[in-house]
Amino acid sequence: MVGNAVPLVLDARPVRKDESRLEIVEDLLNSAEDLVHVDNVLMDREFDSQHVLEMISQRGLSYVVPKRMQTSEKAQAKRLLRRDQDRYETDRKLHLGKNERHETTLIYRRKEDSEHDDHRQYSVFMTNRGSGHLTEYGYRWEIESGYRSIKRFMAATTSKDFGLRFFYFAFACLLYSIWRSICSCRLS
Repeated sequence: MVGNAVPLVLDARPVRKDESRLEIVEDLLNSAEDLVHVDNVLMDREFDSQHVLEMISQRGLSYVVPKRMQTSEKAQAKRLLRRDQDRYETDRKLHLGKNERHETTLIYRRKEDSEHDDHRQYSVFMTNRGSGHLTEYGYRWEIESGYRSIKRFMAATTSKDFGLRFFYFAFACLLYSIWRSICSCRLS
């Protein structure tokens, strides 16, 4: 999404219990690439798997994803805090198996106006294209706002029927995309 692009829902799909994050992202990327040109992938931290990141890189795409803080990231954030450093960048090789590694860059960034006084003042992001793409991660919030708006278009139900619930969600996504398209046309 660049400039005045209108965020639309390109695909909605159910997630099966036995499906890996890699399969989910691969399927969604295939679907998106059939519809639009994809350059950069912005994901939630639950998709910070090294195998997902490697698959995205092998497609020639860039990515930005927050990293879950493990022991080493917490320790680094504590060192940054002691040095009163707002930003830090380091390369990391993530283990893929069989002596294979995925090279990524970890970027530590201090949150503005954080209510914490410890390592939680920092967010850690992974990217394969350098810190310039980190600012693009802010575009995700427009997507998150869109999902909240989609809920306004959903029919209320107490049904436990998965097919019906998924239909309501997919139909709400369609209505939302039509609404966004109409609103953007009127503003042009």
